[in-house]
Amino acid sequence: MISTAYLGPEDMKPSATIVSNPENPSPWRLILNALVGFLVGLAGGLVGLGGAELRLPYLAGTLRLPLKTAIPVNLAVSLITLLAALPTRLYTLKTASLTPYLYETSALAIGAVLGAYAGVSGLRRLSPVALTRAVFTLLLALGLVMIAESMVSFAPLGLLSGSLLLKITSGLALGSAIGAISGLLGVAGGEVIIPTLILGFGTPIKAAGTLSQMVSIPTVLTGFVRHYRAGALNDRKIVMRLILPMGLGAIAGGIGGGLLASVAPSTFLKALLGVILIVSSIKVRRRLH
Repeated sequence: MISTAYLGPEDMKPSATIVSNPENPSPWRLILNALVGFLVGLAGGLVGLGGAELRLPYLAGTLRLPLKTAIPVNLAVSLITLLAALPTRLYTLKTASLTPYLYETSALAIGAVLGAYAGVSGLRRLSPVALTRAVFTLLLALGLVMIAESMVSFAPLGLLSGSLLLKITSGLALGSAIGAISGLLGVAGGEVIIPTLILGFGTPIKAAGTLSQMVSIPTVLTGFVRHYRAGALNDRKIVMRLILPMGLGAIAGGIGGGLLASVAPSTFLKALLGVILIVSSIKVRRRLH
């Protein structure tokens, strides 16, 4: 069973497929977990995301894991995906294009870490209904953003590209908000980070994807460590039968996506992810009824 020191009574329902039959796990389930990890890792490595937004519906919907279990699991696999994809993106894309945006990116990262730390504390004060509604809202909003980005080519406006002080202050504030979302809902926040870098600081799209992963790694790590210390992953079966196969798939997918980042178009991928996120948000919404 999952640690009762972390989960409430609402989360102890016997609906979690991954622990419903611990003595006889299905090999096909392990293969499916690895395949999902690979596909989401491929998309994440290609666009510059951790893939948590796409992975969460599988964890909370298909596997029917309680959200307070699915979220730390999602953070763990997202961290693996990011660590696999970032080096390959740095290898395939020109790192020199990242240099002009290091100050604002560093400010985003620092703010995101602080926000992620506070976000996990907020998670424990939320009821399952409130948390489900928050996840629904996030998935729906991100789905619409992804579709909009696939239809409209956003130019790097640089709305916050004034003085260095403005960049750093804005980066800290925006990073804190993004980090809180990450820690609270178990996502890397890339769909928010990338538009922030493009529209706020004038970063080109491919550089924004790489910088987004650089911000997401410490953000996700902070949220994961706090969940881990709270006992969210005390069940070894969750680690061995879910995180391990999904993580191995994510490594392969993240590396593959990172290698394709310099040549593969992302317009269709963003539109597809947007549709999936919207459909997934509806599925999560149904858990309230």
